Amino acid sequence: MRIALDKGFVINMVLKWLKKWFTSRDESKPQIIARRDHPISREMICDNALKVLYRLNKHGYQAYLVGGGVRDLLLQVPPKDFDIVTNATPDQIRRVFRNCRLIGRRFRLAHICFGPDIIEVATFRSPHTELDTTKAHQSEHGVVLRDNVYGKSIEEDVSRRDFTLNALYYNIADYSIVDYVGGLEDIHSKTLRIIGNAEERYREDPVRMLRAIRFASQRGLTMAPDTEAPIAILAPFIAHASPARLFEELFKLFLTGKALVTFQALKKSPLFSYLFKEVAESLHESPESVHLVEAVLKNTDDRFREDKPVTLAFVLAGILWPAIVKRQKHYRNEKPLIGLSLATQDVVRAQNTVIQIPRRIQQLCEDIWLMQQRLIAPHPKKIPQIANERRFRAAYDFLVLRAKAGEPLQRIVDWWTQYQESDEEGQAKMRAKFHSKLASRKKRKT
Repeated sequence: MRIALDKGFVINMVLKWLKKWFTSRDESKPQIIARRDHPISREMICDNALKVLYRLNKHGYQAYLVGGGVRDLLLQVPPKDFDIVTNATPDQIRRVFRNCRLIGRRFRLAHICFGPDIIEVATFRSPHTELDTTKAHQSEHGVVLRDNVYGKSIEEDVSRRDFTLNALYYNIADYSIVDYVGGLEDIHSKTLRIIGNAEERYREDPVRMLRAIRFASQRGLTMAPDTEAPIAILAPFIAHASPARLFEELFKLFLTGKALVTFQALKKSPLFSYLFKEVAESLHESPESVHLVEAVLKNTDDRFREDKPVTLAFVLAGILWPAIVKRQKHYRNEKPLIGLSLATQDVVRAQNTVIQIPRRIQQLCEDIWLMQQRLIAPHPKKIPQIANERRFRAAYDFLVLRAKAGEPLQRIVDWWTQYQESDEEGQAKMRAKFHSKLASRKKRKT
C-alpha cells in the first residue's frame, strides 16, 4: 500500500478546498470537488484498489472509492481498507475479474483477491419500497433481514449509507470527490451525523448504534444531537442484531489501537448494559473492578502501536473478568478451581445469548481464567508443567495486569517473573523453597 501523508501539505489543501466549498455550496445539488481542490492523491490509494477501479472504468462501468477509505484520507488517517462501489452487478463484476469470489446473503458482495489482499466491491444499492417485498424483508421490529435491492446510480446508493462522512465518493473517472449529504462539512466540524431519520435507520440495523459510538470515540468526533439522542431509547434493539455480527464488530471496537477510549465511551452508553449485562452489573456493584479491564485494554492498545500481536480472547478475558469474580461468589463452598470453572461456564453461556463467541475464543478465555488459580496457588510438583503450558504466557500477562490494577498479587507475580528468568538449577531451588514454605504453612495449620 502506498500512503504518503505530508501533514503540513494536507492541512493546507484541506483548508483551501473547504473554504472554497463552503462559500460556493448549493444544497440543492451534489457537491463535486475537482481534483485540484482536494488533498486525495492516487499515491495514497493502494495499487490493488486502483487496479480494480481502473478496470471497472475501462469496461464501461462507474467506479468509486467510497466509505472509510475516503473518510480516513480526509481525516489524515491511513485507511485500513479501500471499498469500491459500482453500477456493475455481482455477476458482471465476476466476468471482469477472474480473481473474484461472491459472498453474502443479505447483500451480495464481490471480493477481488490479490493474494492475501482483498478489495471489496459492492453494487449500488437502492432504497427498498413496499413493492420490493420479494427483495427486502424486515422483522417485526423493523430490522432489515435481507436487502438485495440493487441500484443503477450513485444517487440511489447514497441514501443507503449510514453516516454522512461515510457517503463521500472518489470518482476514478476524473479524480473528483462527490458529496450528496454534507459529509465534507461534517468532516470539517468533526461531527458524526446519520443520514435520514436516526430512529428509523437504527431500527433497520441496530448495529449502527454501535458503529456510531465506535466512529465518534475512535475518530474524535462529536455526535450530532439527533444522531445521539435515539440511542438511549433504542438501545434494547441491539438484542435483535445477529449475535455473530456483533462478534465481528468486537474486532473493530477493540483491536484497532483505540480499545480503551472505545470502551470508556461504550461504558457510558446504554448499549453497554445490553451487550455485557453481567459485566455492567459487576462494575456497578464494584466500580474498582474496572481498573483491570482498562489495564487490559491499554496494554492491547500499546501492543497494537508497537506492532505486536493482539488477540480478542485476551481482551474478552479482561472485559468479562469482573463478571467471573462476581459469579464465583455463588460457588464459595466449592474448591477454588472448581468454583472458578463453574463461574466461567455461567458467564460464557450468558454472554453467548447476546454476542456469539466462537468456541476457539471461548477456550482461550477459559484457559487464561482457570490458570489464574493455578498461578496463584501452584502445587510445587506441577510448577514445571504449568510453566510449559501453551497458555502460560497469556495467563501470566493477565496476572501481571491484575497486580497493576491493584490486586494484592505482586509477590506471586515477582516469583513467576524470577522463575522464568532463572536457569534449570535456579528453578529447582525455587521449587524446593516454595515446597518448604508450603509444608511449613501446613504444619502451622495442624
